[in-house]
Formats: sequence, C-alpha cells, structure tokens
Amino acid sequence: MPPALRKILACVLLLGLTLPGFAQTNPVKALVGGTLIDGFGGQPLRNSVILIDGERIRAVGQVGLLAIPAGAEVISTEGMSVLPGLWDMHVHLMLNGHADYAHWDTLYPPLFRSVIMPSSARQLLLAGVTSARDLGAPLDDALAVRDAINRGDLPGPTLYVSGPFIQHAPYPGTEFFRWGVEGVDDARAKVRRLAEAGVDVIKLIDQDQMTMDEVHAVVDEAHQHGLTVVAHGHRPEEIKRGLLAGVDNFEHTGLATAPEYPPDVIAALRERTAQMNLGPLFWTPTAVPLHTYEYLIANPERLDDPGWHLGLPDSIIADIKASIAKPGELPYYQITPARRPTLKRKFEQLREAGLVLLIGTDSGVPLTFHSQSTWQELDLWVRVFGVEPMYAIRAATYWPSVMMGVSNDVGTLSPGKYADIIAVRGDVLRYINLLQDVDLVIKHGTRYK
Repeated sequence: MPPALRKILACVLLLGLTLPGFAQTNPVKALVGGTLIDGFGGQPLRNSVILIDGERIRAVGQVGLLAIPAGAEVISTEGMSVLPGLWDMHVHLMLNGHADYAHWDTLYPPLFRSVIMPSSARQLLLAGVTSARDLGAPLDDALAVRDAINRGDLPGPTLYVSGPFIQHAPYPGTEFFRWGVEGVDDARAKVRRLAEAGVDVIKLIDQDQMTMDEVHAVVDEAHQHGLTVVAHGHRPEEIKRGLLAGVDNFEHTGLATAPEYPPDVIAALRERTAQMNLGPLFWTPTAVPLHTYEYLIANPERLDDPGWHLGLPDSIIADIKASIAKPGELPYYQITPARRPTLKRKFEQLREAGLVLLIGTDSGVPLTFHSQSTWQELDLWVRVFGVEPMYAIRAATYWPSVMMGVSNDVGTLSPGKYADIIAVRGDVLRYINLLQDVDLVIKHGTRYK
C-alpha cells in the first residue's frame, strides 16, 4: 500500500469511519427487531434477528432466542420490514430516460462504460435493487461494468448481462448493441461468440422475422452453453415461435392495442406450463412504463425527482430534461393510451395460464428512471392488478434467483446465502409503495445505505 494511502486509511480508522472496499475490524453485523419477510412466502417473523458474517448470512432467528455475538455491529430494524434485496429482471443501464434514442445512441456511447452505466447501477442499488438483469448493451461495456461491480470497484447490483440483442436485422445505427443473424450457422456463431465472451443470458427479439431454423439454432446453441434465453413476447408469432424453440422467459405485455391474448396463444402457454418436467415458464410483463405514461403527462413533477440525477454530469441531466420537456408529445408513447386499458387483462391471462411472473421494468426507456421504476412496478401489480403483496415480493426476490439459477446464493433470507438485504420503515405487506424510500441496503454484507 502506498504511504500516502496508508496515512489516509489510518486517519479514517482513528475517526471511526469506514471506506468502501476496506473490511471492518469485526465483520459480524446483527439486524435486530424488524419484521422479516424471507422471500419464500412464509409467515413474517416478528422481532427478527439476522446475523451477517462477512458477505453471508450466518443465522436467522428472533430476539431472545438467537444470541448476538459480543462485539457485533448492531443495526436496529425496529418498526421496519426486512426482506431480501430486490431484483429487477429487465433493465437497460446504457439508457437513462432520454426520449430520443437516435440522439442518445449517436452522442453517448463513449460514456456508457465510464459514466452512464455506473450511474444507472448506483441508482438501482440505492433503490434497493441488489440484483439486476441488463438486457441489451454493447458487449464489452456490459461485461466491463458487470465485472467492475463484482470486484467491488463500482457500487451496483449484481449484474446478469446479455450484451447485444440477437435479431434478424439490427435497426439502422444500432449495430453496436444489436446483432443480426443470416442463416443457421451465423445464428449459432453469434450466440457462441456471446457465450465465449462470458454473458449470462441471451436476448432474442423479433423472432417472428427469422426462419424457424434460425430461432431453433439460437435457443439450442444458448442451451448448449448453459445459458437461458429471454425473448420478446410482443406479437402472437413471436410467442409461438419462442415456445416451439424452448425459450425460457418472455418479456413485455404485448399485442399492442389488442384487448387480450388470443385463445391459441393462451392454449399454447397452458400446454407448456403443464409440462412440469421442463420447469417453470417465466414472463416479465414490464408494465410500468406503459401504465404510468398518462399519469406523468398530468403530473410531470414526478420527472423532477433528483434521484435520477445521481452520478450524471449536469450536461447529460440537462439533455435528458430537454428531451422530456413535453411528455405528452413523445412519439415513443403515442399509442400507449390505447394500450394501457388492456394491460390488466393480459396480466391476468398470463398468471391464469400458469406462468411465473417476474418483476422487471424496462428501466432506462423514455421517462422510466432507475431510481424509481422497480418499486413502481411492484406498486402497479398490487394496487392496480390486484396481486397479493407477498406474490409481488416473491416475483422480485425468490423467483428471479430461481430463473437465473442462483437460488442457492441469493433470493431469500437464509443462512449461508449472501447478505443481500433491504429494510424499509413500515409494513410493506400493507403498503407496498413504502419501497419507494428504502431505509437500509446491504449487498454481500456491505452496507450502502
């Protein structure tokens, strides 16, 4: 360690402070007094005690029954709901609410890795999101930011990244984060390149524009490399082809202004979910951008929340503000008033068909900010779609960890798992929107808020 840094560290320790990335003298923490929601959906545990040893949970119990080690750092969670850190299963770290994609994709790619993606990651973490799936970004940038977070160099949720989209043909000007495929061999080669680079998941879109052989090739090659495939579910043929090829997880609440999913699509989904040997079929509705648009037009002060400014230079903040100054005129959302009334029925159809629904937000798309979107999706499910709060919480904790194959390490508050924990003052099972102001954020045993 350089002498200058040694002196700084000595001063910090004398003052009783801590620096991020430096281990504390006693790694044991005790969260004491809160109502624990474990992620499994069981009865909440009152007067809970969670012992954290280093990065992981040592024990879970109750006040008076689980001893707190001498010298442990005691953190009071009295009056709080304590639950696993949230997941957001559909984010775009390279975006931050700007309304003009062509402008953004032209001007800001040089800043994705150094400024924009770290800013997005930090905002998510402070909002209580300790794990997230980034679905669409330049390959090298996505991997670099993911790995920097995992090393502890950047604050952010544990990331699972897809890198570029796989589709029939990239939209003009987006080739750096969208990869087109031409034929079966090319489809396999593109997926193989992503897998060998180290992505965590494959993102497939517009599969109804591919040949069925190409779709099969993408999914099969991904599965051969142990990767799940996430696919758009906007159109009936996208869904049908995805099911035939064995896609693991569909995204978005689709079919534009159609009042509901057609009977043949629902029948196909039911047939798939009935095949228990294949495991659950997952769907991420990402309903919040569509559902809140008209509200934002009438209540634009929500767009003034400074939480989305965190980590962004003034010039980018000003650019984003200018792009959303007239939210009612954004081309991106002009069909939304006709789509919004269909969302609840489609959500109900997916749930009734036996799919496992996951919390994801499309965070980063126009007007949808990383500091706000995850709690808003949870609130939408409960307040508008009529979902039980515990169901919504499990869709943001337990089930995402199962889908990503990491439930042995995260997703519930269990001994031996990583200490990814959040706490919020009040009862989230009665008032889910309390999650808009998380009081405590711990990720891998380190407290960030």
